[in-house]
Amino acid sequence: MSPDALPTVLVVDDEVRSQDAMRRTLDEDFTVFTASSADEARGLLQRQPVSVILCDQRMPGMTGVSFLKEVREQWPDAVRIVISGYTDSEDIIAGINEAGIYQYILKPWAPDHLLDSVRNAVEAQALQRQTSRLDLELRTSTGVLRQRTARQIDRARASFGFDHIVRAPGSPIDAVCAMAHRVARYDLSVLVLGESGTGKELMARAIHYASPRLSGPFVVENCAAIPDTLLESELFGHKRGAFTGAYEDHPGLFQRAHRGTVFLDEIGETSQAFQVKLLRVLQEGEVRPVGGVRPEPVDVRVIAATHRQLEQRVRDGLFREDLYYRIAGITITVPPLRERVADIAPIARQLVQDVASELGHPGATLPDDTLACLVSYPWPGNIRELRNEIARALALQDGPELQAASFSSRVLQGHGQGSGDLQAALPAHGTLAQRLDVIEAMVLRETLQRQRWNKTRVAQELGLSRVGLRGKMQRLGLEK
Repeated sequence: MSPDALPTVLVVDDEVRSQDAMRRTLDEDFTVFTASSADEARGLLQRQPVSVILCDQRMPGMTGVSFLKEVREQWPDAVRIVISGYTDSEDIIAGINEAGIYQYILKPWAPDHLLDSVRNAVEAQALQRQTSRLDLELRTSTGVLRQRTARQIDRARASFGFDHIVRAPGSPIDAVCAMAHRVARYDLSVLVLGESGTGKELMARAIHYASPRLSGPFVVENCAAIPDTLLESELFGHKRGAFTGAYEDHPGLFQRAHRGTVFLDEIGETSQAFQVKLLRVLQEGEVRPVGGVRPEPVDVRVIAATHRQLEQRVRDGLFREDLYYRIAGITITVPPLRERVADIAPIARQLVQDVASELGHPGATLPDDTLACLVSYPWPGNIRELRNEIARALALQDGPELQAASFSSRVLQGHGQGSGDLQAALPAHGTLAQRLDVIEAMVLRETLQRQRWNKTRVAQELGLSRVGLRGKMQRLGLEK
């Protein structure tokens, strides 16, 4: 089907008037085919793939449910909807699971309801196909991962190991990496703490590839990005028929990570109802898929991460104490970028290479004055913010050298005193003249860095003479 083609719907009904009514309701949004019997529908399905089948329950020769059971065997991708009156409801409900029926619509149906039902069915089919494709990709990658050669394992260690965490000699993160490397060999749960953007996932990957589980899969789930109702299915899986749209069994991330590592990011955002279920999985070493009867054993190591202070959330009654002690077998804290200023330069240089390669800007470099500007900023968004700023600068820059003017004003003003932080920049006490000096210094510093300390251009932009500019710089202690 081409991207612009309408989804296809097959209406199976022996009453021509009913066929016409459904066609008129659907033909603006869908390509509609009709059939008056099961035999005619089979012939059409052999020639034409369809997305949704609307089938009347009462037809000559066989019921709609019986026909849809047959459809499920031969054309399982088609979403099946049965339409009938109240008198047939018991027969239909009895055959819903066996026929894999997506929805049961009662007569007389309303046009808007029918249209919404078919739209939802098409969306469910698209989602199921995407899920199946991702499942296949993950299973394939998992199979490849488990069959790695020694050379491939060494390559993975080099790409994701602790040596791959960019830092300066003597960085504060050296001690963190040393501790993480020591505990990686033991099959203990690890809790990684740190602000957003500090590289918690990178640390978790390094732990995985330094552990005996390195030949197994490493799977990631951001617990804050998925609604609680879907998180259980995503992590623990579900059985066919567990809920509307569950056409097939779906293994969860814990099953896929068997003999590997599960990284649960932002675990502090989960509800207490989900925390109870996760605690059971960690205690028992088994998961129960949604809609499943029997638990399934899993062998995984859990590394969790959060930017929250979990101990405080435990005291506030927002996070279960027993789960906290279960996941915090070892606690590792990744320091923010402002506490390892020496790391900013090597990280920035590495990010320039990586992002330049992604954006098609080979040979991009960071001159010293631009690098000094980056080092003077505290990076509240940490490495993620630094990466975004470099990507922005590369997009705005024409030549190979990244100039300070290509970065945002909050970075140019340096020392964390962006325009949005003016209140924080001002001293808590002092005269009006002293507070105005702080503001004046911020504006001058930003303009000087953006103009690469060209005093002529700075004086012209600010409406000052060179003598006046030089006097202000001396008074405010601004030096290159």
